[in-house]
Formats: sequence, C-alpha cells, structure tokens
Amino acid sequence: MQDVEVRYGPVPALRDVSMEIRRGEIVCLLGGNASGKSTTMKTVIGSVRPAKGSVWYEGEDITNWNTSRRVAHGIAIVPEARRIFPRLTVLENLMMGAYIRNDKAEIDTDLGRVMDMFPRLKERRAQRGGTMSGGEQQMLAMARALMSRPRFLCMDEPSMGLAPVLVEQQFETIQQLNQSGITIFVVEQNARMALAIANRGYVLQSGRVVLAGTAGSLLENPQMQRAYLGI
Repeated sequence: MQDVEVRYGPVPALRDVSMEIRRGEIVCLLGGNASGKSTTMKTVIGSVRPAKGSVWYEGEDITNWNTSRRVAHGIAIVPEARRIFPRLTVLENLMMGAYIRNDKAEIDTDLGRVMDMFPRLKERRAQRGGTMSGGEQQMLAMARALMSRPRFLCMDEPSMGLAPVLVEQQFETIQQLNQSGITIFVVEQNARMALAIANRGYVLQSGRVVLAGTAGSLLENPQMQRAYLGI
C-alpha cells in the first residue's frame, strides 16, 4: 500500500498509509478500536477503494481490481467474526471457498488436505455451520479460505471471541500455514500474541501508521509497551 487514503463520506478512515508485506512473511497490524485496522484489510481485499494512493500485489497495481479478481490471483481472507454461511453444511461452506476454481481433482485433493488439518471439520462435514461453536467456526473460516489456494492470506481479528487455549491453537495454525509457503497478514488486537509469531508489524492510530518495525523492536518499544502490552 502506498500513501493510501480511505474516506467514508467526508470522514477519513485511513490517512497516507504505506506498508509492505514481503513474500513469506507474517506481518501483523495492531491498533485500538476505530484505528483503521479493518478498513486497511478491506482495502487490501478490494471491498473498499482508496480515495487516493495505490495497492500493489506481486508487481501489479491492483487498486481498481474487484475482490473476485484478487481472489483469483491468490488473495484470500478469513473475515472478522468468521462470516461462515450458517445454513450451509461444513462441506458446503468449504466448497464455497473453491467457488472460483474448476480443477475438480485438485479441489478434491485440497478438500482432503484441509480435513486432515482440521479433523473436527471432517467429523462434522454434514453439520450446519451455524450450529458449531465459535472455535469450530473459526476453523471452518480458515479452511474455507484455504480452499481457494491462496498465496496471500489475510486474517481479520482471528482471536476474537475465542477461549485462551483456542487462541494459542489458532496462532500455531497460522505459523504452520506460513511455514507451508503462504504469506500472512494478520489484523489483531491481541498485540502480544500477534508479535510472538510475526516477522514485522505496523501500529495504526486514528488512521495513521504511528509505529512500524520488526516484531522484536515493537515488543521493546516503550510506547508500544504502555499502549498495547500493559507494561
């Protein structure tokens, strides 16, 4: 993202935001409520268009690409609050993740892979998504995103509403996905947990980037410690 400004009517949500995510990294975006984190994510996936500035992906200017075109080129999202399809079964939700694909044999291979990664989904493949627990729905949202075969995975507040033990499992899974070759961008309020697995991070405040650096440098930053780490 280069000098991106996003407005909702006359109100600026992002102001001159620039950030870079390099291939193979985990990068986290931190900040309080109404800081602009979710707007940044929406700008990356194309559901919000910048008033100025540009968004680039793998060397191409994708600022004016719609979301479906971005997904077709390897960008996927695990949205805030999961946003699974509650009346569809687990299997039907997963197949929605592969909606843009037509390589049936490879889809079947990937379906088996995500079922192996999340055995609970395999057990409950015929169960409606809306009847599952929050942790199970989060698994389903992640698995659904993986069915599009992303190279770049965006995750919006993956720890929201989960018990501490499930949060740890969630971040372990994020690391495993990254080790498999997927570049990951995490928007998260749990700063300590996000920085524990990230290579680098950015901090937003009132729509502006106020801190940026390696995860280690942010953990040691006094401003970061006071505002987000409770130190």
